[in-house]
Amino acid sequence: MSQNTAPDNAPGTASAGPADSRPRIARFGLSGKLLVLTILFVMIAEVLIYVPSIANFRLNWLRDRLAAAHTAALVLDAAPSGMVPDALARQILESVGARAVAMKMGTQRRLLAVSEMPGDVHHDIDMRDVTWWRAIAAAFATLLASDRDVMRVVGPAPKGGEFLEIVMDEAPLRDAMVRFSVNILMLSLVISGITAMLVYFALHYMLVRPMRRITENMMSFRADPENPARVIGASGRQDEIGVAERELGGMQQDLASMLHQKSRLAALGLAVSKINHDLRNLLTSAQLFSEGLSSLPDPRVQRFAPKLMRALERAIAFCESTLSYGRAQEPPPDRRPVALEALVEEVRDTLGIANSQIGWIVSIERGLTVDADPDQLLRVLINLTRNAVQALETRAPNDPARDQVRITGRREGAVVAVEVADTGPGFPVKAREHLFEAFQSAERSGGTGLGLVIAAELIRAHGGEIRLVEGTIGATFRLTIPDRPVELDAHRGARARA
Repeated sequence: MSQNTAPDNAPGTASAGPADSRPRIARFGLSGKLLVLTILFVMIAEVLIYVPSIANFRLNWLRDRLAAAHTAALVLDAAPSGMVPDALARQILESVGARAVAMKMGTQRRLLAVSEMPGDVHHDIDMRDVTWWRAIAAAFATLLASDRDVMRVVGPAPKGGEFLEIVMDEAPLRDAMVRFSVNILMLSLVISGITAMLVYFALHYMLVRPMRRITENMMSFRADPENPARVIGASGRQDEIGVAERELGGMQQDLASMLHQKSRLAALGLAVSKINHDLRNLLTSAQLFSEGLSSLPDPRVQRFAPKLMRALERAIAFCESTLSYGRAQEPPPDRRPVALEALVEEVRDTLGIANSQIGWIVSIERGLTVDADPDQLLRVLINLTRNAVQALETRAPNDPARDQVRITGRREGAVVAVEVADTGPGFPVKAREHLFEAFQSAERSGGTGLGLVIAAELIRAHGGEIRLVEGTIGATFRLTIPDRPVELDAHRGARARA
């Protein structure tokens, strides 16, 4: 049975699934690179050790030959002139490894023994004054020397002589240095291998494995960020790896929480969009019924009918813009001077505080006006006071002397400061950290946690700010709304026209 096969990268091949598109750790990863770098650095260290070692080996080898020549010079100098047989002289020179041995005494230079007079001397080596850099340079020069090179080595002489010199072939020294280099190389390879493995396993256990764990967790978390099981667990280490694990875990938890909030906000927006149309129709019908109530002669009806009409109008307007949060910004505020005391009274009527056992205290400067959008400022105050009332209702039965909502307002230069306070339990420390974030500050059952978020957004649209005042009984919110800057050019034009 024939089969049609195609290479993985051939055109027309079906694309891999989502699992195949996930990033993979390279085969030559951090572990392989670490092993190669460890071996390389150990070999560099061995080279740095080898350079002075080979120079020291050469100096010791030459000192041994000078010491042997020193002994031979004592023997030859002690014999009467010409009494040393040639065969014995050759044996002495062979034991030294030299062709000739000479010594200078005062102004006389005496040839103690010679087996074969060399033609040319290629290198002169003075062992009486050797610096370390010259020793290193000379060692590598010897390794590169020819087998036929001859060297003259000068050292201290016995019996008060000026110096002792020997003439010898350089090949034995070079051969000894080559054997030493090979031994050093083999030993270096063994030491490098052992050291590299020890360093590799130590760093692999301390660094590579934790980094691989972090990398695999990041890949796993990326596949399903809303799964709390994908959040990395801290290993308890106190070093940088432990800090990275803890910070990564915290970041993953924050991201998972944020994604959960986004999903909840999307679900809320979808639900609101479904009921928006029907709710708006119901409110429109209620508005028509309230218009009929305004024609009744009952004084109480005449008193509350206009307020009911305004409340229904605002409710319809709110329904038409329910999807503005999360999808678009709130409309720009239509700012104009607003009497704050009258607006606070409307808030009181809307919440029905007059029929409850919660105290309502208002302390606003006489005639204080705010440069703001009245509808948006009303929404802000309703959200803040409703939260305060709900917090106080948790301590039912309520006592007006104990459970109070206090609203103060005053002008501070070009800024109007309003404070909404209650004598309730206040906010816990954990809730204060995310006070103006969606779905974070709802403490009661059925709350959405959007009231403070909407209030903060509306106040910022006015160029003001809202914050929780620390160190107060219950919860105190302070909001400031600055006046709009005066357009001087417009005023000058109006005065000129006048």
